[in-house]
Amino acid sequence: MSVLELSGISKTYDVNPPITALNGLDLSVDPGEKVAIFGESGAGKSTLLNILGLLDTASAGEYRLAGLDATKLSAKQTDLVRSEHIGFVFQDFHILGHRTVAENLTIKLAISQVPRSRRQSLISSTLEQVGLSHRENSLGRLLLGGEKQRLAIARAIMNEPALLLADEPTGNLDSRHAHAILDLFDEQADKGAAVVIITHDERIARWAKRVLTLRDGRLHA
Repeated sequence: MSVLELSGISKTYDVNPPITALNGLDLSVDPGEKVAIFGESGAGKSTLLNILGLLDTASAGEYRLAGLDATKLSAKQTDLVRSEHIGFVFQDFHILGHRTVAENLTIKLAISQVPRSRRQSLISSTLEQVGLSHRENSLGRLLLGGEKQRLAIARAIMNEPALLLADEPTGNLDSRHAHAILDLFDEQADKGAAVVIITHDERIARWAKRVLTLRDGRLHA
């Protein structure tokens, strides 16, 4: 069974004149699959990412995530499904600079309603996985760019999501740090996560198993 399946997804913004960002888009991604999506500025990549991440809703079409019809979920159900099945790696990290690395992760676990008794072990094991154990008590604002990116990934993968979404995760990184980030994504794919990356980075095109281009509101191989 596919992790996600989009069928006839359209998104039109009600402005004057109306703007159609997605137009009858279809996409299916299987467990362990690594997909890179390219597109020019304004092609609708952010709109697609927000719909995949249940941060926005389509104007038409069907979206199934982990076997659930995401278009029919209540707001409360959507929040629960998002926290249980989706991991985000945002382009701007969204790290709380005034909180420690551990506190940034604790907030995510609290939102996901993970019992307090499990939180510290999850934090320790995840930080070890991304190579940030030595930074556990450092403030977010003191991290280097590559460290912030790894913290963002740690936050995204703690619950072992079925779907891992990333927005330009390597765009501002040198080759060594970009390779390390892609290794972390490989580990998640090996565990069965579907990995979908919005990018302009040709390194990700070489890494992905499937490369798609978003053009005219639809995806093209």
